[in-house]
Amino acid sequence: MKQAVVFPGQGSQFTGMGKEHYENNAFAKKLFEQGNEILGFRLSDIMFTGTADELKETKVTQPAVFLHSIVAYKVMENNRPDMVAGHSLGEFSALVANNVLAFEDALQLVAVRANAMQHACELQPSTMAAVLNLPDETVEEICKAIQDETGEIVVAANYNCPGQLVISGTLKGIEIAVERMKAAGAKRALVLPVGGAFHSPLMEPARKELQEAIEKTAFHQPICPIYQNVVAKPVMDKEEIKENLIAQLTGAVRWTQSIQEMIANGATRFTEAGPGKVLQGLIQKINKEVEVNGVN
Repeated sequence: MKQAVVFPGQGSQFTGMGKEHYENNAFAKKLFEQGNEILGFRLSDIMFTGTADELKETKVTQPAVFLHSIVAYKVMENNRPDMVAGHSLGEFSALVANNVLAFEDALQLVAVRANAMQHACELQPSTMAAVLNLPDETVEEICKAIQDETGEIVVAANYNCPGQLVISGTLKGIEIAVERMKAAGAKRALVLPVGGAFHSPLMEPARKELQEAIEKTAFHQPICPIYQNVVAKPVMDKEEIKENLIAQLTGAVRWTQSIQEMIANGATRFTEAGPGKVLQGLIQKINKEVEVNGVN
C-alpha cells in the first residue's frame, strides 16, 4: 500500500485559508511570517481576511495556495509520502515535499511565475474554457482543426479527469472552439473567468522568465518520485525535473494520466494537502477504488 500526496493549484483559494493553522500552530505561524517576509507584503492578511477579488489576483493566488499547501503538508501526522504530484502550480509544493526545492526558493519561484504569467496575459488577451463529456481525442481534433483553418491558438490544457478537459487559447480561438465542442456533443463548453491562456504557447514569454529564475535556483535529488504534469510519469532526476517544470507553463497538465500512472505504480491512498477538495473530487472520478482524503 503506497501513500501519495497531491497538491492543488490556482482556483482552490478561499478567504480564511490557513487562519486556523496560524492561530493554533506555532510552526505554521512561523512559516506564514517567513512567507510574508520573502514576498515583501503581508500575504497572510489577504489570505485570512481578503475579498474574493483580492485573492483572485494571480500574484496573490499562486503564493497563497502554495503557502497554504506547504503549511498543511508540514502539519500532517504522517508526511513521508511514497510519491507526490501537484496540479499546475501545485507542482512547486510537491517539489518542496520531496526535498527537491527549499521552501524559500520555491516561494520565490512561485512569485516569479505568478508575475510572469500576469505579464504574459497582458501582452495578448486570451482565455480558457471547460469542456465536459467529450472524449479527449475529439477535443484535441477540434482544437487542431481550428488552428489549421484559422491560425488561432487553441490547445488542450488541463486533462482533469475523464470527460473533463480545459482548453486554452486566443479569445477568437476559444470562441470558435466552444461552439464546435457543443456541436460535437459536449454536455457543456463554457469560457472560464480566468485572465489568460495558461498551459498554452501563449505563455511563452512567461516560460522564458521562469526559466531564467529556475536556472539560478538550487535543485536537489528527490526523496521520492514526482509525477510531473507534462510527462505524467515518475521522475527522480533533478535535471529532468527542472526541464519539465519549465515546460509546464506552455505544456498541458496531464492530471488524469498522472493519477492513473500513480495507481498503476501502487498508490492506494491519496492525501490532498492544501485549500479545498478539488483534487479529491477529480481523483475519485478517475478511480473510485482508491482511498482519498485531505488536509487543509
